[in-house]
Amino acid sequence: MKVTRRRVQQIWKCFRETGREPVLGKNLGRPRKPYDKHEAEIVRAAHACYRFGARMLEGAIRKLYKVRISHNRIHMYLKAEGLAREDHGKKKRRKWNRYERKHSLSAGHIDWYEVDGYDIKVCIILDDASRKVLAGGEFSNINTENSKQVLDQAVDRYGWLHPLRELIMDHGSEFDAHRVYEDGTWNGDFKKHLEKHGIKPILGSVAHPQTNGKLERFFQEYQRHRAVFHSIDDFINWYNDRSHGSLEFERLETPDKAFIFIRKMPPEAFFAIGCRLFGL
Repeated sequence: MKVTRRRVQQIWKCFRETGREPVLGKNLGRPRKPYDKHEAEIVRAAHACYRFGARMLEGAIRKLYKVRISHNRIHMYLKAEGLAREDHGKKKRRKWNRYERKHSLSAGHIDWYEVDGYDIKVCIILDDASRKVLAGGEFSNINTENSKQVLDQAVDRYGWLHPLRELIMDHGSEFDAHRVYEDGTWNGDFKKHLEKHGIKPILGSVAHPQTNGKLERFFQEYQRHRAVFHSIDDFINWYNDRSHGSLEFERLETPDKAFIFIRKMPPEAFFAIGCRLFGL
């Protein structure tokens, strides 16, 4: 019946002492703490910096401001400022089967997103291990040539460090992956472009957006916060330098730090870094 041992003990104690079953009433539990202007100001400042939701702001505030404010109270302050709203879908417990690669550049995700209310299409390549955005751009059309342009951008920036091993994508026509043979293979310009760079293409399952779930989550942040930045590059730099909840959040680890430091970087990449720094 999903009743805790402690609750059974409370009910049994009450029955032994009074001879009656306890009756649930109103105003039980701790008294509600009143609105605190100092806490509200801390939450407002932390949100302006990180633009996190309540759950992640709780850890950031505890780390930076040395103040403990529960995520429920943080959510209350955010709602009062119009910075958050109730999401009944999040109140349901969900099964979460997380996967990620061990090293940076072992696999990336590529996908497109159409911005609500604007004639803008966004293409992003995201590193699976570190959650760092490797490349991205805003375009007026979704097509193969623009997809190749974003891929070339990622290769130019990080190819010297370590080759991107695999790229995960959906069955979109912009990747020439909408016509797949019975054996699971397909041909197209984008696939040939990947193979030219030594990158192995990986197709996600049909009608299964969770394969690119890390990018889907990124696009949520893009839709919410892009308007306050002057350019897509400014937004990407802010995102890569912001603490990420799927990394070592207790240390406020950012995608930039996870990408380049020892924890995520493949060992052979440090030789390339040495050559770049010291001209060996």
